[in-house]
Amino acid sequence: MSEETLPPPASPTDKPAEASPPPAKPAHNALIPHDDAYTRYLLESPNEIMYVLRDLAAESDKITVYFNEGKDFLLTTIIALDDEGIVFDFGSSQDMNRRAVEAKKFHCVASQNKVRVQFQVGRFTKIDYEGSPAFRSPLPVALLRLQRREFYRLISPIARPLKCTIPLKKELAMSKESIEVSVIDIGGGGLGLAAAPVDFPFETGTTFENCRIDLPEIGIVTATLRVKSLFDITLRSGALVKRAGCEFIKLPGPMLTLIQRHIIKIERERKARENGTA
Repeated sequence: MSEETLPPPASPTDKPAEASPPPAKPAHNALIPHDDAYTRYLLESPNEIMYVLRDLAAESDKITVYFNEGKDFLLTTIIALDDEGIVFDFGSSQDMNRRAVEAKKFHCVASQNKVRVQFQVGRFTKIDYEGSPAFRSPLPVALLRLQRREFYRLISPIARPLKCTIPLKKELAMSKESIEVSVIDIGGGGLGLAAAPVDFPFETGTTFENCRIDLPEIGIVTATLRVKSLFDITLRSGALVKRAGCEFIKLPGPMLTLIQRHIIKIERERKARENGTA
């Protein structure tokens, strides 16, 4: 979906939304956590927030909107947005739509490429959008994109494998100052690496600083890696390959954002191929 310009706020119309029984209330907590453990996943840059919102709109991802302290909720999608705010589609329940107009604060929860997204917006204004009722709200000032290893790992495309350049410590006594290894998978919490054993002077617990992962068309991630696991794999050709599971250590927020953008891009390309639109 292309980005659209929002219509101006309009007075309420008499056209009701199609009524249907409200869905069962999800059990999970929709509120954005304020724990230090989540700080690195919180986006506050307007450009970064818009990037995520545009993707939610383009993919028509379902968004659960909670209000009245979580007692009420409705299911919707983003149908338009610009620098001034968001237009949400009307929900299927006329009663919930009516209550939403009267509420003051909304907590929005969605799943974007298997990654949980949460944000909060202010009042919903009922408007007429392209002949149908809709809600208009201001943009969020912060957005939580909770991508941790347990949520999602993207397997690197075989046709365009990622590479990670790792500076080697002097005590390893190797002729090279750095090695380049293939990235098997990548996520917000870490990545999997593969290389021939001779190029892998690693041990479990080893930490490498200033590692660089080049994400095509996105940017370069600079991070500290700690080796969490090592194991050998024998390929069909008989070659022995060593693989390592690594975690990011205190990955800065901007670096995490680059990884998230890369995952969104690759998933979008995959869906386009599956739909025959690539």
